[in-house]
Amino acid sequence: MHNNLIILAGGASSRMKKDNAANNLSQTDIKQANSRSKGLIGVGEQGLPFLHYLLYNAKMAGYRNIYILIGEKDTHFQEIYGKKVKNNIFNGLSISFARQYVPEGRTKPFGTADAVYQTLEQFPELQTKAFTVCNSDNLYSVEALRKLNETSAKHALMAYDCESLLYNPERISRFALMIIDENQFLVDIVEKPPVDEVHKYEDFDGKLRVSMNIFKFDGKTFFTYLRDCPVHPDRNEKELPTALMNMLNDEPKSIKAIPIAEHVPDLTSKLDIGRVRNFLEKEYPTALNW
Repeated sequence: MHNNLIILAGGASSRMKKDNAANNLSQTDIKQANSRSKGLIGVGEQGLPFLHYLLYNAKMAGYRNIYILIGEKDTHFQEIYGKKVKNNIFNGLSISFARQYVPEGRTKPFGTADAVYQTLEQFPELQTKAFTVCNSDNLYSVEALRKLNETSAKHALMAYDCESLLYNPERISRFALMIIDENQFLVDIVEKPPVDEVHKYEDFDGKLRVSMNIFKFDGKTFFTYLRDCPVHPDRNEKELPTALMNMLNDEPKSIKAIPIAEHVPDLTSKLDIGRVRNFLEKEYPTALNW
């Protein structure tokens, strides 16, 4: 087991800000969606931020050291979770903040691999430790977080059953499919395969598996792959799956794919705010019991 969770919250939230669909949202909802990181939008009971629920699940899964990667000019996270850079105590969690600085010549952050790399640079102790990485705008379950916390594999990722993700086909089509061998090791990640070839990627259970961007890594091994991650030719960003696949190419059978079948609520656009709010009302009917 390990105690370290990195939560990526330094993105530009471009899709959320550009989306003009009101979806019966209040003016407060719209203002927050247009000005705050997605994880800070108040979707829970009495306006609790979305991130509260992820932090709660992380605590229930056994994590204690939380590293939130925020934008270089962000002020909102520290208003809620602690003013200090390191070791703010929040409901039994120790919360620290890393910042994703934008390189000269760019107008937005350099991607998820760069985000994790900058976190490990600012907190060097993580370069020799195991840690989990996830998004701030997805609500991962206690089970998913616990499985990554407890796995004996040095590197792992959750492999979600497509059928259990409650998204429409158009949204599902944007996910990348995994190729997994009979021993549940990751072989490859395939982006947007042709529809008539999708069946080729069924796993040992006949399921199509996708990543929802939640991983476990060993910092000692993975740090160099983060540092040396190339820029994606189309998206012009350094992406975690690229660093992951480069490591896999050098060390086959080094990344365990842990199967799971459940929905993962996601805050991508304003249309998701109402859906997430309905999910929280159903799954968290009482106040969070930290």
